[in-house]
Amino acid sequence: MTTFYRPTLEVTHIFKKFGHLLGPIPKEQHKVVQDIKNCRTDVLGGHKLECDSCHYQKNAYNSCRNRHCPKCQFLARVKWIEKRKDDLLPCEYFHVVFTVPSKLRELMLRNKKITYNLLFKAASQTLKEVAENPKNLGAEIGFIGVLHTWSQNLMDHPHVHFIVPGGGLNKEKTKWIPCKHDYFLPIHILSKVFRGKMLGFLEESFYKNNLNFMGDIEYLESPANFKGLLESCVEKDWIVYSKKPFAGPQQVINYLGGYTHRIAISNFRLVKLEDDQVIFKCRDNNNPGKKIEMALHAKEFMRRFLLHVLPEKFVRIRHFGLLGNRLRKEKIAIIRRLKGIIEKIQEKLEESWQEIIEKTTGICVNLCPKCKKGTFFKIAEIKSLLNSS
Repeated sequence: MTTFYRPTLEVTHIFKKFGHLLGPIPKEQHKVVQDIKNCRTDVLGGHKLECDSCHYQKNAYNSCRNRHCPKCQFLARVKWIEKRKDDLLPCEYFHVVFTVPSKLRELMLRNKKITYNLLFKAASQTLKEVAENPKNLGAEIGFIGVLHTWSQNLMDHPHVHFIVPGGGLNKEKTKWIPCKHDYFLPIHILSKVFRGKMLGFLEESFYKNNLNFMGDIEYLESPANFKGLLESCVEKDWIVYSKKPFAGPQQVINYLGGYTHRIAISNFRLVKLEDDQVIFKCRDNNNPGKKIEMALHAKEFMRRFLLHVLPEKFVRIRHFGLLGNRLRKEKIAIIRRLKGIIEKIQEKLEESWQEIIEKTTGICVNLCPKCKKGTFFKIAEIKSLLNSS
């Protein structure tokens, strides 16, 4: 049976060794740091386990479940994928990415909640309106979006990934209108509409005094300077990228699962610590499919990692149109009926995290590493140190 591969270097090691270099940080960032440091340690408590064959014992500590923690995303991803399987449609799926010019990044970094919401709003409205135009698809579409805020070097780079079924319903909800094979919507039109909407929303937010101007962007408090920023962005080409359709719906969900629960950097990208330098792998933009190694001082590595801590309760995975949460089941049922799909969707049983991992990876986490025969069972609880008096 396969055993777990655990990276020798983890983000938690960096925070534990160099966290004192951070100095004062915002409350939400402090919580992320503490959760990552405490994850799967005696601080959070857990259980004492014993092998039912050789009686070997070990401690299994609880996870922090923080959405920014590199250790806690795999299981959440698997559970999310399982739930999405009921929403699959028998059609092509497209991957569409919306991003903003680099000139807006400083503004967005200092106004995360409002500007990330505006990014979702502008991009989703763009997809809906362009698709509804009879010159394009002429249909109501649905899609799932996930916000990413980073580049491979961990700098701020806000963009939204959308997975979109290649078709939609007519106004009367009586016909499924498929898109052309290998072609969804005109990219140049999506780009122009998105640019107009995003800049319009930002201008509206400015005049409603909803934006904060701190530090290096204090000069943008001036209406003339803010207008100048927006005008400079009009001159730029706004990148909207649409990839080729996927091989099938199942591939879509597995692919999107890799995006939904991804964080700024995983432990598997970390290579080593050399004194106070963190070495990690990056995509080589000059050689597609190749990796290069990058070095950052530990303090700078932690600073960049924390750039991507989201505002409390911010929703980074969202459903729109036909796949919107409110009417998703009803509209998917209509589409399935129109497409002649009558197979019954099986109810999924609630599975333990151990069962889910074994089913998806073939790894039996309860297998005893000593005798390779027995499995672990719980013999005692380990109390959390956070709850100790």
